[in-house]
Amino acid sequence: MKKVYCIGEVLIDFVAERQGSDLSKAIEFTKKAGGAPANVACAISKLGGNGIFVGCVGKDPFGKFLLETLKNEGVDISLTQVSDTFTTLAFVSIADDGERDFVFSRGADKELKYNPDLRKNLSGNILHLGAATALLGGPLEKTYTKYLFDGLTKEMFISFDPNFRSDLWKDNEETFIKKCMPFVEKSHLCKFSHEEAQLLSGKENIEEACEVLHKAGTKIITVTLGKDGTLLSMNGTKKIIPSVPVNPVDTTGAGDAFIGCLLYQISDLGNFEPVLEDFHLLEKMVAIANKAGAITTTNYGAIVALPTKEQLQK
Repeated sequence: MKKVYCIGEVLIDFVAERQGSDLSKAIEFTKKAGGAPANVACAISKLGGNGIFVGCVGKDPFGKFLLETLKNEGVDISLTQVSDTFTTLAFVSIADDGERDFVFSRGADKELKYNPDLRKNLSGNILHLGAATALLGGPLEKTYTKYLFDGLTKEMFISFDPNFRSDLWKDNEETFIKKCMPFVEKSHLCKFSHEEAQLLSGKENIEEACEVLHKAGTKIITVTLGKDGTLLSMNGTKKIIPSVPVNPVDTTGAGDAFIGCLLYQISDLGNFEPVLEDFHLLEKMVAIANKAGAITTTNYGAIVALPTKEQLQK
């Protein structure tokens, strides 16, 4: 089984459950561990894979809580750094239908420094780049780009998720697009939401969006469509893989559960060639990953809601 190195942010989600999707009206908040790349590492580890998180937390109680959470989920945190900057926070309000309102208070995640010693362990493994905060400047952005280069030179399977957050890119979407495209160009697999595929491609029609993004360079595209499933596009073939019906209470982390489950399955192959060539194999994997995403929406919080292998098999 291959190792999956997940690069990016880990943070505290302060979640206002069942108080509507307007943060200005929320009163009570629950502390939960979050951050897309960290969620993906946990999703992989909870399924029995080798999830490794590479990010930065603060030297404070929240940073300690995050490290303990990741470790308890089986994630390798030996490459996680600790900074004097306060841990990054996100405030999330969730309506009864699972829709969310986000506000970020950015901190230690941006302080991640490049570790050249990591290069020797990367060859032939998987690199997952989650970009929610990674392209906002600071040491993290430079580090992120260096690890992409390492991934290419070490012949890794590269996965990219733009994790677009409108609160972080207000009136600056063009910069976000410009910074994302080199990762789209060089990744084997890109996971987009419907909104992200439209934003990065400039196309409203989702199939046309996939064509633009394929021409940019990525070979495999998955576009998550919520309850409608996932559009899979590869080698000129496109198909919507249906999801499973659930009653969602919190959509936080569903996309991370999806891509984590998909990367776990790819890592378990031990050889990346089949997944790059066999649409039907990938179709089966996406169907299973859809289940992981759906299960995650039936509980509050991201990491605590991620399914185990036993839950997935049920």
